Amino acid sequence: MSEVITALLERRSIRNFKPDQIKASELETIIKAGQFAPSAANQQSWHFTVVQNSDLLTRISKAIRNIFLQSGNPAYVERAKAENFSPFYHAPTLIIVAGDQKSIAPEPDASLALGNIQLAAHALGVGSVWVHSLRQLFTSEEGQALNQELKIPEGYTIFGSAALGYNAGATPTAPPRKEGTVTTIK
Repeated sequence: MSEVITALLERRSIRNFKPDQIKASELETIIKAGQFAPSAANQQSWHFTVVQNSDLLTRISKAIRNIFLQSGNPAYVERAKAENFSPFYHAPTLIIVAGDQKSIAPEPDASLALGNIQLAAHALGVGSVWVHSLRQLFTSEEGQALNQELKIPEGYTIFGSAALGYNAGATPTAPPRKEGTVTTIK
């Protein structure tokens, strides 16, 4: 089996990270993999914001916690009440992917880039997990101010992010794949 197929089948979401920062060379390769994702009409409509500043990560976490607590969603509220809450599981690196709203398909473009980022991280021995909650930064005044600080370009929307770091625990096993998700027409 090829290394690519092996990476696709073995990558798992990691939610327990060591505090050690990932190497600059690994980050560079991971970002490059994101930049080489397929995109509609090759528009490459994404923008990557890499956050490795622990103070900024803490402020983002607090903003998301406040949004969760005020969401009215019982699952979000319960998660935000956790003493050690962090939407990105205390990972030392966060890559935020935003897309240009004027492009053909910004959300699929950003999603494909995030997929490449996570696969590249896995191939390099770096753990990752998709973090969707940063999309909600637009819903609060505090979050909008953070978007400015994160230098999200005007006209771009956050579609997701990847928390990255070295795995501090056991790698989860894959749950069984759902039945009935494939139809083949010949």
